[in-house]
Amino acid sequence: MSHIAFIGLGNMGAPMAQNLLKAGHTLTVFDLQQAAIDKAVAAGARAAASAAAALTGAEVVISMLPASQHVESLYLGEQGLIARIAPGTLVIDCSTISPASARKVADAAAARGLDMIDAPVSGGVGGAVAGTLTFIVGGQAQALDRARPLLAQMGKNIFHAGGSGAGQTAKICNNMLLGILMAGTAEALALGVANGLDPAVLSDIMSKSSGRNWAIELYNPFPGVMPNVPAANGYAGGFGVDLMLKDLGLAAEAAMSTRASIPLGEMARNLYSMHSQHGAGGLDFSSILQLVQKR
Repeated sequence: MSHIAFIGLGNMGAPMAQNLLKAGHTLTVFDLQQAAIDKAVAAGARAAASAAAALTGAEVVISMLPASQHVESLYLGEQGLIARIAPGTLVIDCSTISPASARKVADAAAARGLDMIDAPVSGGVGGAVAGTLTFIVGGQAQALDRARPLLAQMGKNIFHAGGSGAGQTAKICNNMLLGILMAGTAEALALGVANGLDPAVLSDIMSKSSGRNWAIELYNPFPGVMPNVPAANGYAGGFGVDLMLKDLGLAAEAAMSTRASIPLGEMARNLYSMHSQHGAGGLDFSSILQLVQKR
């Protein structure tokens, strides 16, 4: 079993840490929210007063943070963790950030002889709780080999996308498609309901027809159609609108840097931006149905 420093105990990080505790690992945790630390301690983790303090005795460092600036701030500079992490420690960043930021941090780690991978996840909060996440990894094969046993205790699918930053690129592409699919699914369901159809019946029809997709089958955005999804709980929890908006912004940055064309991705970004501006930033992204219905 490993001694792990786990930094970032949000909606995704907290259940991931819980699964590592259940697997028998020793965790020292840090988060900016004391309530998150307290919950992890109640599950068996040790609390650290700071991210740097969490490194004491750690063989592995795992981070799950909101955005590129948070990851760079955590790891880089004279006060960053890269300068403090003991040689031989494995570093796994599970945040979804820009590929450029991932490469910047990985280069700094490599300069100190540290193995580091970017390993953003797919599967949502439900997957984090169930331990069925998909890890999309960028970095050297030997670093992934070291990380694989730990990743397997938090997820069921592990893909090696390529070198440092490749995991982030693949995740951005996936989430751009997810945002487009959810917006299109919500629009189709809203159209059917506006014309007198039962959303459950329409969902069943589409799930067995050419319009079938992940959103309609496993994460239906229409309230009352499916239990145990955010739409059944006032769109609480899940993957927030502002997080989807962030990821669509990363897709736009990636497209601009390579002169790629993403007209549907840009349209989806505009829709989620409008939805956020109307006060829905903290709701699950499937609440885009509300924007479609209003308009």
